[in-house]
Amino acid sequence: MTTVTDSMPSQAQPGDLPHGVAGSRSLFDREIMGRALVDAFKKLDPRVQIRNPVMFVVLVGTVITLIESIAHPGRFQWSITVWLFLTVIFANFAEAMAEGRGKAQADTLRRMRAETTARRLRAGGGEESVPASSLSKGDQVVCEAGDLIPSDGEIVEGIASVDESAITGESAPVIRESGGDRSAVTGGTRVLSDRIVVRITAERGHTFLDRMINLVEGANRQKTPNEIALTILLSVLTIVFIPVVVTLQAFGHYAGATVPVVILVALLVCLIPTTIGALLSAIGIAGMDRLVQRNVLAMSGRAVEAAGDVQTLLLDKTGTITLGNRMASAFYPAHGHTEQELADAAQLASLADETPEGRSIVVLAKERFDIRERELADDRAFVPFSATTRMSGLDMDGRRIRKGAAEAVRSWVVEQGGTPPQGLRELVDRIARAGSTPLVVADGPEILGVIELKDVVKTGIREKFDHMRQIGIRTVMITGDNPLTAAAIAQEAGVDDFLAEATPEAKLELIRQEQEGGKLVAMTGDGTNDAPALAQADVGVAMNTGTTAAKEAGNMVDLDSNPTKLIDVVEIGKQLLITRGSLTTFSIANDVAKYFAIIPALFVATYPQLDSLNVMRLHSPQSAVLSAVIFNALVIVALIPLALRGVRFKPASAAAILRRNVLIYAVGGIVVPFIFIKLIDLVLVALHAY
Repeated sequence: MTTVTDSMPSQAQPGDLPHGVAGSRSLFDREIMGRALVDAFKKLDPRVQIRNPVMFVVLVGTVITLIESIAHPGRFQWSITVWLFLTVIFANFAEAMAEGRGKAQADTLRRMRAETTARRLRAGGGEESVPASSLSKGDQVVCEAGDLIPSDGEIVEGIASVDESAITGESAPVIRESGGDRSAVTGGTRVLSDRIVVRITAERGHTFLDRMINLVEGANRQKTPNEIALTILLSVLTIVFIPVVVTLQAFGHYAGATVPVVILVALLVCLIPTTIGALLSAIGIAGMDRLVQRNVLAMSGRAVEAAGDVQTLLLDKTGTITLGNRMASAFYPAHGHTEQELADAAQLASLADETPEGRSIVVLAKERFDIRERELADDRAFVPFSATTRMSGLDMDGRRIRKGAAEAVRSWVVEQGGTPPQGLRELVDRIARAGSTPLVVADGPEILGVIELKDVVKTGIREKFDHMRQIGIRTVMITGDNPLTAAAIAQEAGVDDFLAEATPEAKLELIRQEQEGGKLVAMTGDGTNDAPALAQADVGVAMNTGTTAAKEAGNMVDLDSNPTKLIDVVEIGKQLLITRGSLTTFSIANDVAKYFAIIPALFVATYPQLDSLNVMRLHSPQSAVLSAVIFNALVIVALIPLALRGVRFKPASAAAILRRNVLIYAVGGIVVPFIFIKLIDLVLVALHAY
């Protein structure tokens, strides 16, 4: 009797490892906020501040007003100084908050990197216990149930279930085995069952865990091209306003009005784009953090930004667009044979087939005709599937049963002296056109019929592709299926195009063609044969379950190994760019209200006609200036949650996004300051401050 059983791997013991890199901390976690407040004061170091030219100017202005307040003490001077200082602190706090989650995650990962003992294999045989930190690339170590894998490597012997919750946050164990695309293991994960031999592939201090710590902590964060360009623009605007404000002193002297230095500094700070200058760095860090929360590690901010500009998505069919396991759905007997006869032979040929497809054939035969386990002769010989024959089957009692690709089985039958039945080709083509996979079954020289293996398209995937189309992204399905099957699946899933019978060379060529047309391309992959295409793509998302070569070639790693995540990556990239654009628009627009607050306050005594510009009817020149400065500081705090969470992204055309951006953030940026500067002025008057 032949019986196939599946064994479930045991679960990890709770408390052994910390939570995954994504964590579950809220935006305003008390520990993160406490650390961010301390870091906000540490960032007052001029060597740190000068990296942000806009806020460096505010810091210099604060020092100038401080000196002026000491030389000519007064409540107004000290109030301006305090609020300018708070403006710098709030900007530092925004950046520190964005960095806070990364530092918390880095602390968790460092705890995982505590000294671990490794069982290294000696060159002459036997084992020796050594610290994990002393392992070198090429060393081989033994790991058994309960052991922590000491460093990154590839399994060269054995198969085991591994708990990767320390990395991915997922409690379900995964299977890792030697050979193939699921041989890579990560240091810090735990073996749950069996025994494996791992060859170390990482240099000391350059493990995947080390890279994760640097990335989430922000130690290796480099400004992206768009961020650099925006920083230059903000710096230019700041430089332009400096001589404008300085010349006001001479203009005031000529007009017979004395303009205090404190008011000039306040005017400069209110006119330069301090809001976006304060939040720009936080927006970029938060964008990478949102990817980390989705269990995706971006190797650089450039990759996140590129994801926002992607115009072509390449997605594998199996496991991404479809559920991944083709399931037997119907038996189609050939002329002269019955469905039960076909089902009986198909089940016999599949009893030793451990693939999901093989199991589904056994189950379907049992459900349709109650064909259950049967006695098999001792002289049976299972024929495994191979890429050369493209068939599998069973030799028993003089019978030779085969199932496999239509052309392969047809040729085999001809070799046995048989003749393929009429209508077989039409039946195979009809099944393929329906998006299913035809599997022909033969018993010796006779073809019994065809099994239909159906690929199930994931629920909701068509709507996701519709959203991608709305924002101008072209989707291309990549599959090894024949063109007929690929076309049917592509139509059902709603992709824009497909590449059938794809080879590594064909993928690479497709990416190059798209890029030569001026498009940015994103793709996913997990195998060594995907590495060239991942390296060529502008956004290459490697699966964590994949090979070391794939992870090194890509510029992102999906710790959950979910190919559909590529769509989320693109949306997060879009959200980053939209957030940056929206807050830049708001920052520049809200300067309008400050003009109407401060300009009249400067010269109204000399030129009473300027009082007509005081549309907010602010109480006095001093309250007007102070209200503008206070608003300028508080608006940074108010926008920190938006900078960290990101502007809500809705799939739409570029024109629709631009209209929404202008309506909400440009118009809002003009209107909101008028309201709140007036409210602050009323509060100051009510408190008898001015």
